[in-house]
Amino acid sequence: MEATEIRRTVELEDRHWWYRERRAILARELRELRRLGPPGRALDVGAAGGGNTRVLVEHGWDALVADFSELAVELARERGLRAIHADARDLPLPDAEFGLVTALDVLEHIEEDDRAAGELARVLRPGGTALITVPCDMALWSAHDVASGHVRRYTREDLGALLTGAGLVVDRMWSWNVLLRPVVARRRRHTAGSDVTETPRLVNMGLRAVVMAERYLPVTSLPGVSLMVRAHRP
Repeated sequence: MEATEIRRTVELEDRHWWYRERRAILARELRELRRLGPPGRALDVGAAGGGNTRVLVEHGWDALVADFSELAVELARERGLRAIHADARDLPLPDAEFGLVTALDVLEHIEEDDRAAGELARVLRPGGTALITVPCDMALWSAHDVASGHVRRYTREDLGALLTGAGLVVDRMWSWNVLLRPVVARRRRHTAGSDVTETPRLVNMGLRAVVMAERYLPVTSLPGVSLMVRAHRP
């Protein structure tokens, strides 16, 4: 991820509807994990400043940021987080070190995503959980993806094969941002760069309300803008 995108993410993520709802979903998954046992060590790969890492810490995890960008590492440390500079394809960490690994919108930035997926599995302890999100469907490919440094968007089949090939077992895969997919598709046909921008307050509230509705509606099997996965290392 480019430095400008990292700075934009850090600047917007505390109030932007998309980032806020993704953090809410992460928090939900962490609450479910709590039922399986107490929090342990967690690794947030490609954390881009640590906005999601803070959610891990708030839920009791001993979290470490690993990011390829020196700027991201610096920003995470400024937020009081432990952070290291690392390539997701070759993490400088021991095998089976973490009970939880997160890679939220990371794999789509990496040409050799199979190597990165393998590293996520390697550093995860047996029985540990991986939480992964990616953008889906190349039909939605646009200037936004180019500006964001994406290499690809995924199908369910592609993502499932990637993760099982890395040695993970996919427990659940679901679509997110389903209700707004038509709006996103239309907007991205007419934009020349990233659509992660400051949103007027009332529009931001309205979009958050729409995407929050997906918590209660049976839409997760329909085409969306993102795919989310919960997996484990057997």
